Amino acid sequence: MPSVKLLPCLLAALLSLPAQAAWQLDKESSRLSYTTTKQTDVAEVNRFRSLAGSVDDAGKVQVLVRMESVDSGIPLRDERLRKQLFDVEQFALAQIDAQLDIAPLLTLAAGAQLELRLPLTVNLHGHSHSYNSELLVTRLDDRRFQVVSLAPLVLSAADFGLTPGVETLRKLAGLKSISLAVPVSAVLIFTAG
Repeated sequence: MPSVKLLPCLLAALLSLPAQAAWQLDKESSRLSYTTTKQTDVAEVNRFRSLAGSVDDAGKVQVLVRMESVDSGIPLRDERLRKQLFDVEQFALAQIDAQLDIAPLLTLAAGAQLELRLPLTVNLHGHSHSYNSELLVTRLDDRRFQVVSLAPLVLSAADFGLTPGVETLRKLAGLKSISLAVPVSAVLIFTAG
């Protein structure tokens, strides 16, 4: 049995451990961006400004993307993306789901990193598609993890029923082409709740 002097030290150590339940996405520090290509060789980076997400104690990961928060840097284009492509009135959110083994992450020391190949599912515009992601997880401190995509996920407009919307955007903008393949990258920070 521990001595009376040792009990306060043990209690302090236990209380300093991160909670395994309720890791919440830090919305202000996280970023989800994608690159579009038009006219064959003109690439532009866009992002979504409103994200939410969590990792529960069983390792279930969920990230929600508010589609109306799309930001291309051009208000008219953003409005067209919302209405003509994403149809945010009907499909307000995209959802990314994954399942990970959380135990190895919780044993990482601050500053330590772990590469993961993690299957995930993207639900967008009423369609679902699975991918194998390559991620780098960094333990920032006892309460925060950073998850960065090592390689972008390349989403195809056809997989999500977005090809007609892309064609409408192409016509509205008077362009010869807009690529149907879109690389998506993420920098996500999760904080113990």
